[in-house]
Amino acid sequence: MRNFELEKFFSQWEFKAQYHMTASDLESWHLKDILEMDGHETALAGLENMWLGYTEVPGNPELRAAIAGTYDTLQAQNILCFCGANEGIYATMRGLLSKGDHVLAVVPNYQSSETVPLDICQVTGLRLHEDNAWRLDMDEVRAAIRPNTKMLIMNFPNNPTGALLPKEDLDALIGICRAHDLYLFSDEVFRLMELDESVRMPQIADIYEKGISLNVMSKAYGLPGLRVGWIATQDVALLETIENYKHYLSMCNSAPSEYLSLVALRNSEQILHRNRELVRSNLAQVDQLLLDYPHLFRWNRPQGSCIGFMRFLGDEGVEKFCQSLLLEHGVLFLPASIYKSELLTFETQNFRIGFGRGQVFQDGMAALRNALAQR
Repeated sequence: MRNFELEKFFSQWEFKAQYHMTASDLESWHLKDILEMDGHETALAGLENMWLGYTEVPGNPELRAAIAGTYDTLQAQNILCFCGANEGIYATMRGLLSKGDHVLAVVPNYQSSETVPLDICQVTGLRLHEDNAWRLDMDEVRAAIRPNTKMLIMNFPNNPTGALLPKEDLDALIGICRAHDLYLFSDEVFRLMELDESVRMPQIADIYEKGISLNVMSKAYGLPGLRVGWIATQDVALLETIENYKHYLSMCNSAPSEYLSLVALRNSEQILHRNRELVRSNLAQVDQLLLDYPHLFRWNRPQGSCIGFMRFLGDEGVEKFCQSLLLEHGVLFLPASIYKSELLTFETQNFRIGFGRGQVFQDGMAALRNALAQR
């Protein structure tokens, strides 16, 4: 397998940099916060009395039912749990794709959604156009389809741009997939963090018979330490195929993690309300930064998630800018090189900024402004 450049970069800097300003998750909760939401004594008793044996491979039935409740049309049998979202990506691609297949993948993306398929079969990139608000060109989608195309992979709200598909584009895309009998793998891990809920996209597993939706407790819920993700689809037989691949990976999830995920989902409105308010408050500070430094920054304002892909306009280029911020001021951003794709040329001067954290974001913005004042 190819190096996972984003995770390799994070393994070096995520816990060393003073100001993590490129995080893709919301401010994490403490265990006591989650327990208190559910009635501390009752929830704590559930943990204390837990049997720490193997759990069911597809996931705790009660948890799967709670996850299914976040969809409009699905039941527990339509959910397969994983250790995080990345295992879901890996198991789905390994379980479903073969050497003679062809895949379409939206670019930019979370790297494993293109590199795992690339290790199996042929993959063609579909560009999101920055000059058109990171929009996907449907004519380019149609032109890229081959007789052996089996799957289209997309990620909306997009990592790293925060872009969404307009309704007319989503309808057209599903029509294309249906006409060519394609699976549509939809990474939806940033869903529920839309800045305008009226443009929230439906979940693909609800609206397309060959749709596969990916989600996780890590992003919108702010609980990456639980390591619980899932895929959802109407195709139960497909889940059985993917589950067979999971047997070689994590096999089953952690019982305490599944229990705490269930508690969190029971209290999702409280969790999501805090997280949305945090995003809105922090994004206002990013908006002000762009107003104060129009000669250095511009972007297509993200529509969803807690990240955006900001263009750097300075003469030194984005790579040197991010490097100097990190080494001299402790401010961590993800530069464009981390999002380099093998599928198509994607030269850009952008960097990923995250605005979902709490105090570290406030301190990081102060450090960033101090660094800019010294230019």
